[in-house]
Parts: sequence; structure tokens; C-alpha cells
Amino acid sequence: MTNGTYQRFAFDTVFDDRGGVAYEAPKVKKSFTPEEVEAARAEAFAEGERSAVARAEQEAAQAMNAIAHAVHGALGTLAAVAHEHREHAARLALACANKIADAALDQFPEAPASAALLALAREVEAQPKLSVRVAPHLVERTQAALEQTAAAIGFPGQIVARADGAQPPAAFVLDWGDGRAEFNPDEAAQRVAQALEAAIAAEGLHAEPLLPSEG
Repeated sequence: MTNGTYQRFAFDTVFDDRGGVAYEAPKVKKSFTPEEVEAARAEAFAEGERSAVARAEQEAAQAMNAIAHAVHGALGTLAAVAHEHREHAARLALACANKIADAALDQFPEAPASAALLALAREVEAQPKLSVRVAPHLVERTQAALEQTAAAIGFPGQIVARADGAQPPAAFVLDWGDGRAEFNPDEAAQRVAQALEAAIAAEGLHAEPLLPSEG
């Protein structure tokens, strides 16, 4: 037996029973014209270009998806920051308003009672007498202010200011028999603060959008 390398026999042509060609291996073309070479090169270039464009489009789509997720997360964070800013701004505005109101009431503690009488002019016009209870040190000042307001609105009845040690400065209780009006600056400030807290809690992160919608 001879040792060596054997080459497999290839049947390039197969004949049928009648002697006809049943199979013939395709002939490999060994020479090409310049036109065929150029056409093959152009086709290979176009195929490579289409493949590169497809990869670029896929990468662009992935990048856009990542950007969308990042923007969504950023807008959520920005909404929280904006809400916190609005909350701090509202509380700061309330604190400033309280300071201004306190200063105004210190300067004109009789003003709330006068404003109440002016607003209630139609309610009290037929009453013969009004009584108002205020802090002891404000009796004379409130009496004078109410008499001046009564003259301005044409109230013909009597006004009597009485001292009430339970009333803080600028507070009053106005009584005309058929009704009563009262004001306490401390309680009013508490009600405003509670209303602000309720508004902030109700708004949450559902305020106006940070970015205006088109149209």
C-alpha cells in the first residue's frame, strides 16, 4: 500500500442514461473585461455604502432613544426643581406680606375697624347704635376713626368703643345688634398660611408645563 496524499475526483459533468448532460459544473471565469471589473467594483461599493448607511441609521436610532430617555429623566428632575422654587417663592412672598402687614397695622391699628364699617355701610345704616371692642390702648383712636368713617358714609347712629383686654392690637369685634363682624390679624395670617400650604399640596408637580406646547 502506498502512502501519500489523495485528491478527490470531481465529476464536473454528469450524463444521464441516454447520454445527455444531466449536470455540468459551472465554469469559473478567469478573465474579465475592464467594464465587468468596473461594474463589479461599483456594485461592491454600493453594497458597502448601503451597509454603512444601515449601520449609521441603526446607531442614530439608538442614540435618539438614549437622548429621549435622558431628556425625560431631566424634565422630571427639572419639574421637581421648579416646583420647589415656586414653593419657596410663595413662602417668601407670604413672609414679606406678613412683615408689611404687621408694619402697617402697627402704624394704623384702627384701619381694619374703619374698613369694616365702610364695607358694612348698607348693613348698619338703619341701626341706632354700634359698639366696637378693641385693645384698651386703642379705644380713643378707634372711636375717632370710626366716627370719621361714619360721617363719610352718612351713618346717623351712635358709635361706642369699649376696651377689651382679650383683643390683640388691630383686632376688633364690631356689633350692631342684628349682626357682628370681627377681625384678628394673627388668626387671619394663620388662615392665609394654611390656604397657601393647601394650594402647594394640591398643585404638587402638576403645575403649568415647563415647556409650552406647540400651538
